Amino acid sequence: MPGMPPPATDERQTLIEFVAFQQNAFLAVAHGLTDEQARSTPSVSALSIGGLIKHVTGMQQAWTARAEHAPQFPPPDPRPFEKQMADYADQYVMRDDESLAGLLEAFKAQNAETLRIFAERDLDTAVPVPRDVPWFPQDVDNWSVRWVAMHVIEELSRHAGHADIIRESIDRATMYELLAAEEQWPETEWIKRWRPAEHRPA
Repeated sequence: MPGMPPPATDERQTLIEFVAFQQNAFLAVAHGLTDEQARSTPSVSALSIGGLIKHVTGMQQAWTARAEHAPQFPPPDPRPFEKQMADYADQYVMRDDESLAGLLEAFKAQNAETLRIFAERDLDTAVPVPRDVPWFPQDVDNWSVRWVAMHVIEELSRHAGHADIIRESIDRATMYELLAAEEQWPETEWIKRWRPAEHRPA
């Protein structure tokens, strides 16, 4: 995982590299956390690292389903509306019966599926805009797969920023030292790998 997305030779590869980079931010921000820490809500927000990882997993699934089934809508969810809303709310919470390892496993599987869809689908394919979502535009008939890829980057980057603040509130760890630890970067005068508090130099 580099410190920034690598150069790309065309639009599709640029989109894929930026999606992958934002996906990887969540692997770094979760580095070294216990389940208890991943479940904790140490800031003024009710969000946790585990809850954010669950949410961006579900977010990617929902948006890439729209891209994959375009120009048609994805198959409708047959469950009662109340059940759908309960599951959506559950995305933001890491329950006591969930582990960080399990959430990361599901996240990595969805990451691969997201990248596959953006690699295979025509970026110009029209993605129909649902009319039953109040915050979606009512004067736009279609997005494109290209637009969906950009929106996924937007969502991932926004929530990666939330995760950065929460992680720093847990143990003061910041992104580059976490990246250095996750990827075993050589240490320099300016960048040191994150270590648990008990293993840090005095």
